[in-house]
Amino acid sequence: MDHLLHDIRQCKICEQHLALGPRPIATGHPDSKIVIIGQAPGTKVHASGIPWDDASGRQLRKWLNVSDADFYDDTKFAIIPMGFCYPGKGKSGDLPPRKECAPQWHQPLFDHMKHVELVILIGMYAQKYYLKEQAKRTLTETVANYKEYLPQYFTLPHPSPRNRFWLTKNPWFDKAVLPELKTKVSEIL
Repeated sequence: MDHLLHDIRQCKICEQHLALGPRPIATGHPDSKIVIIGQAPGTKVHASGIPWDDASGRQLRKWLNVSDADFYDDTKFAIIPMGFCYPGKGKSGDLPPRKECAPQWHQPLFDHMKHVELVILIGMYAQKYYLKEQAKRTLTETVANYKEYLPQYFTLPHPSPRNRFWLTKNPWFDKAVLPELKTKVSEIL
């Protein structure tokens, strides 16, 4: 696993497409129990090199009901984004994650992690990649039907502060989904 993570951190597969250059960010351990698959690092995470080291990460840790120490313990959580590097700025936020990373690196990482009990799919890109035709038409439908994907996957929206409107519009998420997520994570840890 150490060699694989070293190779990932040296990856330059899409270097020519990255405005800030490559800085692949992923964590994992052979004993990881929960895998978090999000989109791609933002500029703050690109600068720090620490996954989910931003407002979205703070919100995610609240949703999971875990401390920073637990979240960053790679024997508990592996963090594998769809795109390992900051993809650049688009018209209405960051660009989508680069498509090269997941096919290149996800399976080798999973091959090293034999104790995974849950994979948390955050956002449309992760959900469509892993759920394929089982993903619903919209992210909202996929998250609302999260029980269909258990026990292997748990589907979530992105915890970005930009999603305040989505959270307000979908109060069932706070009332039904988050309590079950917290319980599931607590049972595994």
